[in-house]
Amino acid sequence: MAELKYISGFGNECASEDPRCPGALPEGQNNPQVCPYNLYAEQLSGSAFTCPRSTNKRSWLYRILPSVSHKPFESIDQGHVTHNWDEVDPDPNQLRWKPFEIPKTSQKKVDFVSGLHTLCGAGDIKSNNGLAIHIFLCNTSMGNRCFYNSDGDFLIVPQKGKLLIYTEFGKMLVQPNEICVIQRGMRFSIDVFEETRGYILEVYGVHFELPDLGPIGANGLANPRDFLIPVAWYEDRQVPGGYTVINKYQGKLFAAKQDVSPFNVVAWHGNYTPYKYNLENFMVINSVAFDHADPSIFTVLTAKSVRPGVAVADFVIFPPRWGVADKTFRPPYYHRNCMSEFMGLIKGHYEAKQGGFLPGGGSLHSSMTPHGPDADCFEKASKAKLAPERIADGTMAFMFESSLSMAVTKWGLKTSNCLDENYYKCWEPLKSHFTPNSRNPAGPN
Repeated sequence: MAELKYISGFGNECASEDPRCPGALPEGQNNPQVCPYNLYAEQLSGSAFTCPRSTNKRSWLYRILPSVSHKPFESIDQGHVTHNWDEVDPDPNQLRWKPFEIPKTSQKKVDFVSGLHTLCGAGDIKSNNGLAIHIFLCNTSMGNRCFYNSDGDFLIVPQKGKLLIYTEFGKMLVQPNEICVIQRGMRFSIDVFEETRGYILEVYGVHFELPDLGPIGANGLANPRDFLIPVAWYEDRQVPGGYTVINKYQGKLFAAKQDVSPFNVVAWHGNYTPYKYNLENFMVINSVAFDHADPSIFTVLTAKSVRPGVAVADFVIFPPRWGVADKTFRPPYYHRNCMSEFMGLIKGHYEAKQGGFLPGGGSLHSSMTPHGPDADCFEKASKAKLAPERIADGTMAFMFESSLSMAVTKWGLKTSNCLDENYYKCWEPLKSHFTPNSRNPAGPN
């Protein structure tokens, strides 16, 4: 595979032409009477026309045929995609899933869309407010099928297997330990090269942004220059028998046929694009004296709500870093949170739970559900010598955190057969260390 090229920068106003058609972008206007190379001009709007410039999202695409050239959409089998948050009764318990099982290629071919499984979510698609968390489990490429989401943005976290993603803006190769965002309305198709698994955070009605840095200053966390946008690439390809365009609309799946590949955009310009990011580029901020900074300090991207400082969803990572805090219990603290916390693991092991929480699995600690280090982690960390140490080398855990109270689907609680019924037992060995007659018990340091 030839090395792919990208444009650098988050949310930039970009322009790109396929080098096979130099000058394909119109000069000085968006919608000329006749476009260069006799292309069609089409605008893709990711925000209302009247949004302030700082939040206005749109791109102009110059394509061989407009995207309207398709047969009518018809409802198709929904598989395990749902937005019904009342399938099963609420469950406030700490939930943990073993690695979600990928279908074997020898048994059944499953592509990215067929392999979508909704795990949990909250809110309402029709009012553009909420989120969903999906797991994708697939073993074959999409071929002459593409997908677009009318409901929201997909933040895709591959855990096993790389993804070659064809979009209307160009191609992206996304490997484990990278993420990509395919924004609302953008058509894409995914090639896979092995049995493949990953996580998706979907947000309705808002887009992901870089978090504000406040007193951190101008630099740090995920730097804008490290986000990569594909460059224009097109194929002028007829598809005998029809190309299938799959749409998720109001939580349901629909399909339409057309005669050509949808990836026929010769040039584009704008600030509404797909993008990818390598998590190794995250500049970690951490405590260098005592105590913890809250995990919000590890936020890569946020999807803001209308309430200041409160997110519909945050994407947070726990990357390799130094731990140097003095006189401090260094693992994550015990916690009850008004937010809902879904955690996944791309590779390695999570520092607060050495066993049970495995790559390709997950956990959900719902609003105000207590959680924290297991008994073994607590005992070791309470007695450890507090020398500077590397934390999480070879590991990448992440969190999808939301202000909404998420409901788990029937697939998540039952059908997947991956729910760990013994999760609660990791805290059962915790014992009282209370010393009523000694305020200052001797510690390791």
